[in-house]
Amino acid sequence: MTPQTQPKPLVRVALAYGVHLFTATGAIWGLLALIAIFQHEWRYAIFWMILAMAVDGFDGMLARWADVKTYVPNIDGALLDNILDYFNYVIVPALFLIEADILPAGLAMPIAFVILLTSAYQFTQTDAKTDETNEYFFKGFPSYWNVVALYMLVMKMNPWVNLAFLVVFNILVFVPVKYVYPTRSVRMKRVTLVLSYIYAIIGVWGAMQYPNTPPWVVWASFVYVGYYAILSLLPKK
Repeated sequence: MTPQTQPKPLVRVALAYGVHLFTATGAIWGLLALIAIFQHEWRYAIFWMILAMAVDGFDGMLARWADVKTYVPNIDGALLDNILDYFNYVIVPALFLIEADILPAGLAMPIAFVILLTSAYQFTQTDAKTDETNEYFFKGFPSYWNVVALYMLVMKMNPWVNLAFLVVFNILVFVPVKYVYPTRSVRMKRVTLVLSYIYAIIGVWGAMQYPNTPPWVVWASFVYVGYYAILSLLPKK
C-alpha cells in the first residue's frame, strides 16, 4: 500500500474539512454585509465586513497547521480563498461605495465598475501572489477595497478626495510593486505580525464606534499603514 492510498486518520481529515468550512463561512459574512449595506445599517455592515476579513486572516494559518492539502486533497483551498477574497474584498466594498454616499453624485457606480474590472485583472494574474526566495508578496495594489471603503466612511472626507484616492489605487493595480503579505512575510516577520495584530485590534474597536470613531484611532492606524508602505517599497532580495 503506497502512502497515497493509506487510510488517513479521521480526526485529521475532519480537522482539514473543518478549516475549509471555516474559510467558506466568509461567504455568509459577506452576504450579511451586503444586506446591511442595502439597508444602510453601517455599523452592522462594518461588523460583517470585519468578520469576513478576520476569517481570511486566520484561515491560511489554520490550513497550514491542519495540512489540508494532505488530508483533503480533493478540495482546492486556494481557489476557495480567491473566490471569497474577490467577493469580500471587491464586490462587497464596491456596493458599499455606491450606497454609502461618500463619492461624487453620479460617479459612484462607474468607479465601482472600474474596481470590479481592475481587481478581476489583479486576481487572475498567475503571479498575483509571489513567493520569490520564500518571501511572499502581492503584486500590484492588493485589492484592499474594504479597508479603503471603511477609512472613507469613518474619516468623512470630501467625496472628490475619496474619488481621487480610488483612481490612484486603481492605477496602482497595474504597477508591479510587491506589497508585503503580512501573515506570511519573512522580512521583519515578528515586528510585522505584532504591528498587524495591534492595527487590527485598534482598527476593529475604532470602526465599531462609528459614527463616533475617535480621531486618534484613525491617525494612530496610519503608523501601521506607513510601516506597511515602506516595508513594501524596500528593495527585495
